[in-house]
Amino acid sequence: MALEHRQTAPVYAVQHALRVLESVDTHRHGVSAEQLAREIGVPVGYLTQLLAMLQRERYLGFLPGGGYVLGETLVLLGAANHDEALAEKLRAILAELRDEVGAAVYFSRYDDGEVRIIDFADGPNAPKVNEWVDFRSAAHASAVGKCLLAQLDHDSRLEHLSRHRPARLTSRTEIDDRALLTKLERQPASVPTLDLQEYAVGTVCAAIPVTIGKTVACLALSMPLAEAHRLKPAVDTLNQRAAPVLLSMSL
Repeated sequence: MALEHRQTAPVYAVQHALRVLESVDTHRHGVSAEQLAREIGVPVGYLTQLLAMLQRERYLGFLPGGGYVLGETLVLLGAANHDEALAEKLRAILAELRDEVGAAVYFSRYDDGEVRIIDFADGPNAPKVNEWVDFRSAAHASAVGKCLLAQLDHDSRLEHLSRHRPARLTSRTEIDDRALLTKLERQPASVPTLDLQEYAVGTVCAAIPVTIGKTVACLALSMPLAEAHRLKPAVDTLNQRAAPVLLSMSL
C-alpha cells in the first residue's frame, strides 16, 4: 500500500501563522487582512485561508468594526495554567480530527527515551487500537513507534532497540534489527509510516511526523482492517489538518 503526503505544507502554514500572530500583536486596535499580507509578504488569497484556520482555532478574533486581534486561545495558553490549557486545546483538536477522518486519532511524543501516547480521541464508530502490548515496548511494530524512531539519529535508534528488543507480535512484524534500521533510515518524511497488522491483527494504522524544533512527535490514526480502503484519504486529511497541532506545540 503506497501512501504519500506533503509534510511541508503544514510546517510552512505554521511558520506563516506565527508571523501573523506576531504582526497582529503589534496592532492593538485590530489590523486588516490586506495590511497583514503586506507586512508578512504573502498573497491575500493564501492569507485568507490561514486567517480562517486561526479564527476557527480561536488564536485570532475579529472586531465588529473590522480588523483582527489576538484571540482567547492565546490568552489561555499565556496564563498560569498553560499546561492545562494546552492539553484541553489538544484534546479538542484530536476530537475534531477523529470526526473528520472517521478514525481514532493519536498524538504521541518521544520523551526521555520512550514512546508516549500523549492523548487520543476515539468513539463508537472510531475504535482505538487494543493496546495488548505496551506501546513503549512495541515501537518496532506500531506506526506511532516507527514514525518517532525514524525522526531519531542512528545511534538513538540503536540505543532504543537495545532496551526494547523487537518481538514478533504478528506474522507481519519485522524483528530483524538490521532490516528494521534500514527501513527507518530510508523512511522519507514525506511518506506516512504504516502499520499493516504488524502490531495487532485486524487493525491498520498510519502516522505522520509533526515535529517543531527538537520535539519528536507525530499524529496517527487507526482503523479496522475492513476499512483499510479509507486509509489514504484519511491520512491526507490528517496531514492537511496538522497545522493546528503544530501551532499549539510552537506556542
